[in-house]
Amino acid sequence: MTEILYTIFVKDGAWLTILKGLWVTVQISALSLLFGTLLGALICYLRVSNFKPASLFAKVYIAIIRGSPVLMLLMLMFYGVFARTDLPPLSIAVITFSMHTAAYVAELLRSALMSVDLGQVEAARTLGFSKVQAFRLVALPQIVRIAKPVYQSTIINLIQWTSVVSYVSITDLTRVINNTAARTMQPMITIIGGMILYLALAYIVNGIFAWLDKRELQKREESKF
Repeated sequence: MTEILYTIFVKDGAWLTILKGLWVTVQISALSLLFGTLLGALICYLRVSNFKPASLFAKVYIAIIRGSPVLMLLMLMFYGVFARTDLPPLSIAVITFSMHTAAYVAELLRSALMSVDLGQVEAARTLGFSKVQAFRLVALPQIVRIAKPVYQSTIINLIQWTSVVSYVSITDLTRVINNTAARTMQPMITIIGGMILYLALAYIVNGIFAWLDKRELQKREESKF
């Protein structure tokens, strides 16, 4: 078994190739999360806007993107929208997953916003807070706390979604694992190894959020004294 594992994951620099594929997956996930969160916040703002055309646009965007398979969306962007451009496949993937993530972020932010007691914001306004201060100091912390668990799941789902980028000639972790399985003729062990790496990424995300929760709890305890 040791010899098989060595052949699959170490021999001829196989571990370096796997790390490169893992790095591509991390890059796409991180950039898509960043831009998707920013775009999602904007879509959420349009969604709750009193300006009906903007609200309608946000509703249609969310409905179409969330209702479309991410692989089909990626293929549409790669083979259709950006087919005649010089954009590298990695950039197209980031754009696609940013758009996809934004639809989910917009809805989770809207749900969190609707859960906030607006009476607290109005009370802050009566105490002399500006509209921005009332939102930042009263509403925003509650929105973040409510949205955090769903946002955590969204990040993990995003990492899993990126596994389809190999369909558009991007050598990510999944493609490297597939190539390694074909080269070594050991698909089961190789795929299990790939799954372990994806699980590791998921647990890293869970660990970061657990650490943030612990820090928040410590701050609350310190504020009591």
